[in-house]
Amino acid sequence: DASLQVRFSEVEPSALGIDKVEFLISTNKGEPHGALIQIASGGELSRVMLVLKKILRERSGVNVLVFDEVDTGVSGSVARSVGRMLKEISKRSQVVCITHLPQVASLSDRHFLVNKEVGDRAVTVVRELSSEEKVDEIARMLAGYKITDASRASAIELITSA
Repeated sequence: DASLQVRFSEVEPSALGIDKVEFLISTNKGEPHGALIQIASGGELSRVMLVLKKILRERSGVNVLVFDEVDTGVSGSVARSVGRMLKEISKRSQVVCITHLPQVASLSDRHFLVNKEVGDRAVTVVRELSSEEKVDEIARMLAGYKITDASRASAIELITSA
């Protein structure tokens, strides 16, 4: 039952333009709208950005959307809902999503692992995972460093219950 309002007002001309734009949000039914910056938690800000990007994509025709930890501050069923929304957007646009949540990563069509390898220099290595490696990575995200049969089974359930 959250709602967002956008308020436009004219201001004195400056390098920032002649308009002031305020985002006002009510995060719970019956609550008054207030400044997004003051009311929204990190997780709520992430979800507002996801919805705004979704709407802008639908209206602008942009075909590549990048979400950098759009799921910050959420977990469990809310994380899964964010993942499902990203999956829905990906039917019409290319979506690149950086996440640390198995509920989101398990819904991906392609899964890339990003690692920093340190030798004489630190180098970032990006590698696409096979289906089996994806299961292990989701299991690691669920259980930590030690992958168990139970975490693998949970990973498979997350991936197949999309």
